[in-house]
Amino acid sequence: MHINTTISPARRPRTTAAVALAAGVALLAVTGCGSSSADADRKDSASASASDRGAAGKSGKKLSKLLWMGDSIAEAEAPAIGAALKAGGVEVKSMAAAGGGGVVGEIGKSTWDQLPGDIGSFRPDVIAYQITTYDWGTADEQRAAYEKLAKTAADAGAELVLVSAPPFRIDDFYKKHESEIATASKAAKEAAEKNPDTVRFLDASALWGTDSADPKALRSKDGIHSCQQGSAAFANWLGGELGSRYGFTPAAPDQWAKGSWTGDKVYANLGCS
Repeated sequence: MHINTTISPARRPRTTAAVALAAGVALLAVTGCGSSSADADRKDSASASASDRGAAGKSGKKLSKLLWMGDSIAEAEAPAIGAALKAGGVEVKSMAAAGGGGVVGEIGKSTWDQLPGDIGSFRPDVIAYQITTYDWGTADEQRAAYEKLAKTAADAGAELVLVSAPPFRIDDFYKKHESEIATASKAAKEAAEKNPDTVRFLDASALWGTDSADPKALRSKDGIHSCQQGSAAFANWLGGELGSRYGFTPAAPDQWAKGSWTGDKVYANLGCS
């Protein structure tokens, strides 16, 4: 497993996480954090995703290597994703990057520069891209970028999974881009619908909800990132979604949630316990 959690210089100050987490609480997060409302959300989303599961089954794609993409939110999730999927027999490489990681507009240039090399060296079966807080542009520009990412994945023999961003606090930095942030998920879903054989769209609101201030969103004190608890919950959810599509059985949380990943430096840099 290769998990890159190096933190590039970021604009955000370090903050104390909203939820102080010992290793044992990480296990509780993924096995018991789902409230009845979260369970209902998952049930409500089941019928909506059933057709996607069927299409994936027909493709016969098996997942052995996952390339994880996104910004600093995805970077904080990467250690948990790596631990969860490795326990299920899947190798993970993360190219998520603080202060960037997107694929839309000028901000996405560094991602596009890096991507061919990472695909060539790692040779993923599936590329999973979590929509970033920097996917700024018109809906047409966003859709074109996601379709370009889909083509890049397909040309490499991989499928693409587009994952909606968790709800995050729109602070002064993001305020002027709020309308652009709001259209990104819809554009990603449209890109997936245009390429149904090779692209999937996962709506993570089934896990997080849509309000960053709601406890089930599991945001850290900054209202944007997740600490170990939120990252573990997301890794557990994502593993289940990928497992249903790509022919592997996710490992039970008690096999990985208490692992050394909980001490990854990304969490210290976020001020997590």
